[in-house]
Amino acid sequence: MAKDPVRVLVTGAAGQIGYALVPMIARGAMLGPDQPVIIHMLDIEPAAEALKGVKMELIDAAFPLLKGVVATTDVVEACKGVDIAVMVGGFRRKEGMERKDVMSKNVSIYKAQASALEQHAAPDCKVLVVANPANTNALILKEFAPSIPEKNITCLTRLDHNRALGQISEKLSVHVSDVKNVIIWGNHSSTQYPDVNHATVNTGNALKPVRELVGDDHWLNADFITTVQQRGAAIIKARKLSSALSAASSACDHVRDWVLGTPKGTWVSMGVYSDGSYGIPPGIIYSFPVTCEKEEWSIVQGLKIDEFSRKKMDATAKELVEEKSLAYSCLN
Repeated sequence: MAKDPVRVLVTGAAGQIGYALVPMIARGAMLGPDQPVIIHMLDIEPAAEALKGVKMELIDAAFPLLKGVVATTDVVEACKGVDIAVMVGGFRRKEGMERKDVMSKNVSIYKAQASALEQHAAPDCKVLVVANPANTNALILKEFAPSIPEKNITCLTRLDHNRALGQISEKLSVHVSDVKNVIIWGNHSSTQYPDVNHATVNTGNALKPVRELVGDDHWLNADFITTVQQRGAAIIKARKLSSALSAASSACDHVRDWVLGTPKGTWVSMGVYSDGSYGIPPGIIYSFPVTCEKEEWSIVQGLKIDEFSRKKMDATAKELVEEKSLAYSCLN
């Protein structure tokens, strides 16, 4: 029996990431090859013409799964009945701007979008925040949409997770699908901690620890970490534009695993509302290793944390606590 279409909202849809993301959703990369979708696209008034162009291209591509397109600059119309919301739109830092100014702009954007989602989205709407500062934007959204369950508000660290998998795959000359269970702890910023202590590689006849196969603790504790932390900046330097294709692809990965489940024995990284696991302060959106089943994520428990990891995990938590107070100060 044919499935009912799922309504997926993409904000900032006329921008680079949005333009890369909507065809992936329409092709089934986010919700599976048999799930019809209706895509809702929201952008700001100055981007209205470009948004029209994106809608025209979606129609021209004749995607079999695409059952409708809503393209609007009206936040209420955009949020009406949506089951999944991918929040790509936000205010980017401009040269000479203070961090507080950027935070203040994003607080007002996410406050408005939170109330529109709360009033008009489906009651069990799942939210993925992509726009930076992603963790704190997600937290603001949570604060101003109290009726959306806190477990339904997440932020994107899957891009960092996939970057870590890619670096290990390149280093060991193995296929990326044979590497699993890296972890991104903390903030989607340069303080994030990419951790390989529990990661493995399928060598064909056994699962071997990444640390043992790499055999170079200095690389894993230094260059590997900074490469993943700084990858976004490296792409901007090379492309003169920020990473859009990989961000869009990992947003699809994030939602697909959340909705359809993670493979047995595999976890992924998601920015979720901290419950105090691993000694991380509750009340911030922090990236943890999670497994997903029946459209619910659960933090992987009981992983051994060494002293090196503890310091890195605490440092990124400290930054998130500071960001939270900065964001809250913008509300006063």
